[in-house]
Amino acid sequence: MLKQFLQQATSPNGSARWFAIENTVELTNLIPPTVSYESGGHTLILGPTSLIERTALQLSQMASVTLLSIDGEQGTHDKLYFADTVEISGFLGAFKVTVENHGLNINLANAAIDHDCFDIVLDMSLNGVMSEEVPVPGYFPVGRGFPKLSDALEEIPELMGTFDKPKYFRLDTDLCAHSSRGVKGCERCVDACPAGALSSEGSEKIGHRIQINPYLCQGIGTCATSCPTEAIHYALPNPTDTQKFIERLLNNYHQAGGEKPIVLICSSRHEQYNLMALRVLPENVIPVTVEELPSVGIDTWFAALVNGATQVLFAASRHMPPTILRILNQEVSMAQSFLAHLGIRKETIDILYLESLREAAPTLCDEPLGLNLGELEGKKRDRLYVALDALATARGTEPGAQPLAATAPYGAIECSTTDCTLCMSCVAVCPTRALHHEGDSPSLKFIEQDCVQCGLCVKACPEKALTAVQQLNWNAAQRQSVVTLHQEEPAKCLRCHKPFAPQSMITMLQNKLRGHSHFSDQASLDRIAMCEDCRVVDVFESMTSDPEKQMRY
Repeated sequence: MLKQFLQQATSPNGSARWFAIENTVELTNLIPPTVSYESGGHTLILGPTSLIERTALQLSQMASVTLLSIDGEQGTHDKLYFADTVEISGFLGAFKVTVENHGLNINLANAAIDHDCFDIVLDMSLNGVMSEEVPVPGYFPVGRGFPKLSDALEEIPELMGTFDKPKYFRLDTDLCAHSSRGVKGCERCVDACPAGALSSEGSEKIGHRIQINPYLCQGIGTCATSCPTEAIHYALPNPTDTQKFIERLLNNYHQAGGEKPIVLICSSRHEQYNLMALRVLPENVIPVTVEELPSVGIDTWFAALVNGATQVLFAASRHMPPTILRILNQEVSMAQSFLAHLGIRKETIDILYLESLREAAPTLCDEPLGLNLGELEGKKRDRLYVALDALATARGTEPGAQPLAATAPYGAIECSTTDCTLCMSCVAVCPTRALHHEGDSPSLKFIEQDCVQCGLCVKACPEKALTAVQQLNWNAAQRQSVVTLHQEEPAKCLRCHKPFAPQSMITMLQNKLRGHSHFSDQASLDRIAMCEDCRVVDVFESMTSDPEKQMRY
């Protein structure tokens, strides 16, 4: 339907748009890894008695239908149950429903159908028992208004059998900035998931890890957009392929004589609404259909701008789940702050709410930025910085640090040299080696471009000497260079005079241990200022000269 509409365009830009779409290899999912759901059709309907009894008549073809009343009204259905409170967890084929009656917790599926779980839940309560903004497969919270009851009644009978769903995302734990050595840092992906599929599992003792429940994941993409290290990303197509597709699409559009292209990122779920939008937009608007709007990150937006696009828009709806809107607006706002610093209209990257097209024409940008960098290489952050630096050079932007919002994954680390003991706890937890040590002299080195502002170093520092500063340094050379945050002359062993540790650390340890029962004499304190080899030698010499000391070691 969408392609048929695009093919009918006859203007130069419309013809160029069709040429680009026809001659750019489409983004198509290969067969990704999947998870399977097993559903026998055992259905629970939850809501007011009169309403759920009428609804049950329309689902007589299901393996079983159990009713759970929330208003206490009596009914005539032979499997009508009542409860003081209700808890539901799980997904298609595996919904555990726990009800409380008079202080007694009961597994309702056990009691009603002699099974451990229900397969499907039709929830007609006003707010819904499960709180996820994007409902899990098999759960239909029609009482909240979405989906519609008619759509749910049409879909539920089809949910009997075995069903495969793609594992939308891949997680590279080596790149993850969530946790290290028992310290928790970045939780952007968990905060961004509207389906409740991501969680932080573990403890300080065994460590924390991000877990993705593939049965709950709906492939929304907000986690990938929020992730600063690309540790979590779409499996197929991967982010690089998506970006290359857009870059080649723009190149083909220009080759066909098209001018001032505007990229409109659309969701594949809403083809009818995308078509309605394109009918009222000019023919230089090129639709790029993706699984979900947030699956395309800020690096791809700027890659489009430095490859000839005059604007990047998102075909969104104000009725999208709040978390999706929050993350999309947060990322777009950050992109707009970069544009403002560059002296480019902030609407160059913007959200086009489809509802607003009924009210007024959208603000469109037709000023070419005069760049054609071609396909950008490297990781997510590398590609973004290449695009930003190219725009800054072309616009003559003054180098300097631009303050950013507290949620931004770009910035610097400041170190209080009077407090830092160069213990290297921060280096041990840094997931990107933005903080590191090199050479023989005790020192703390830093590369700003590699810092993702995960907060691990700040939390790991025992002296509270580090502070995270969210900013974008537009001086590329300075941002990419190694800077020394703190450096000291090494302490030299009292016996062999070999450099072995930062002097401030030795002083700090001696001050903290002074007066402790195990360090009551000067010899014990002096031993702290020795290298590990000399410390052992000194202990044995001391015990040899005074055998009674062996009782104290």
